[in-house]
Amino acid sequence: MPQKFSFSFKNTIAVQEKILILDFGSQYTQLIARRVRELNVYCEIHPYNHFEIDATTKGVILSGSPFSVRDSNALVPDLSEIKGKLPLLGVCYGAQFLAHNFGGEVLPSAHREYGRANLQYVDTSNALFKGVSLNSQVWMSHGDTIARIPDTYTIIASTADVKVGAYKIENETTFGIQFHPEVYHSTEGMTMLKNFVIDVCGCKQNWTPDSFVESAIANLKQKLGNDKVVLGLSGGVDSSVAAVLLHKAIGKNLTCIFVDNGLLRKNEFHQVLESYQHMGLNVIGVDASELFYNGLAGITEPEAKRKSIGKNFIEVFDKEAHKIQDVKWLAQGTIYPDVIESVSVKGPSATIKSHHNVGGLPEKMHLKVVEPLNLLFKDEVRRVGKSLGIVPNILGRHPFPGPGLAIRILGEITPERVRILQEADDIYISAMKEDGLYDKVWQAGAILLNANSVGVMGDERTYENVLALRAVASTDGMTADWVHLPYEFLAKVSNKIINQVKGINRVVYDISSKPPATIEWE
Repeated sequence: MPQKFSFSFKNTIAVQEKILILDFGSQYTQLIARRVRELNVYCEIHPYNHFEIDATTKGVILSGSPFSVRDSNALVPDLSEIKGKLPLLGVCYGAQFLAHNFGGEVLPSAHREYGRANLQYVDTSNALFKGVSLNSQVWMSHGDTIARIPDTYTIIASTADVKVGAYKIENETTFGIQFHPEVYHSTEGMTMLKNFVIDVCGCKQNWTPDSFVESAIANLKQKLGNDKVVLGLSGGVDSSVAAVLLHKAIGKNLTCIFVDNGLLRKNEFHQVLESYQHMGLNVIGVDASELFYNGLAGITEPEAKRKSIGKNFIEVFDKEAHKIQDVKWLAQGTIYPDVIESVSVKGPSATIKSHHNVGGLPEKMHLKVVEPLNLLFKDEVRRVGKSLGIVPNILGRHPFPGPGLAIRILGEITPERVRILQEADDIYISAMKEDGLYDKVWQAGAILLNANSVGVMGDERTYENVLALRAVASTDGMTADWVHLPYEFLAKVSNKIINQVKGINRVVYDISSKPPATIEWE
């Protein structure tokens, strides 16, 4: 067996019972965690070979995987402290591992088992399938199948093509299922997860926004004491919720810095500053637009834009922070998906865009880092914000990229191109709010393309910018679908932008989903 590593998050809530999810690289692992959290049960995702069992661990779930248990380099966890000692649920790869490595046999499927299937046999007397209907739809996604189970394993569910759809091990609270209960297409998947988490594991369902706020504030008070903390506000949900949590814990010892990089939405700097002042936060506003524009002059490559913005942000933030005496901590609005990505099953991710990191700040400023939200998913951050009494116009704000409009302006950034996009974006977002569409989408924005098109205005031929409108539906930005905005709305917005924003003569609507596209264009 491989060596077992200890891995834990610094902000983990003391004595909070949890479900441990061991990640084997599945695209659905975060979705398992989200479903468990929806049951008001705390859970953590850890790499399959970097985990620690303690008294708060109530049960363990093994995720799916793109790998095969038959491969020579198959991912092999050390379950010596888990199997037969704690409730254990293997999902897809996890189920195949528990069969293959303990006396059963896994073989390639005669035909790839992918997509919807129905349970033609269900043992509803088994705790895992209590309340699950015969013919319940489930989602399969695997190239291998369990051909034979050990003698101590009992089949508890089957489909037409998969005899061992699910099993239980005798004299253990260990289960395996070859389908994915966490995905939407498994219509009674939440029933199965609830049966495992609540009935089998005995979790109390006490992971709520109010309980998080109470314990997080207590932890921050203990951790920070009378130390001073500085935090960079962005105007977004994450940094705002982090600021209010810290303010409730340490009061005047928190100083927030809000930097205007010249790439915010129209009038956003002053509107957000005003909102923060109403919330009682100690906020320093810094207009550094000219510095950022100068740094971006002549740059067209997206990552180079990010690096220029990041470098100048560090310079401005560091300068302002040094005006505050005796600061010891840098607070960040890091949320759980960022943490998971940085400790993937293959090691630290190399795919995180540079603007997700506050690259260089802690080292340059010689500060310790505190991340009060690093246990929460995005929707949980909003619920915690509501519990804290943060105003809806901040909590309901769409996610906005760290580099701002710089990555929504394709090609070179100039003050004039920023002005054009700000005007067009303001018309689009204002119209969404007026028509009751803003709160129905996850994220929306306008993108100024580095392409011109021929147009006619009055009796004159024009050759001006093309603007793309984007609106997507999502829960956490990991995947996203384009939103079917009404044609009448799009026509109204297009007409208003072309008539009122000099420099744009054509408007298009982006109908790409993620994947294969991304939400932002750069």
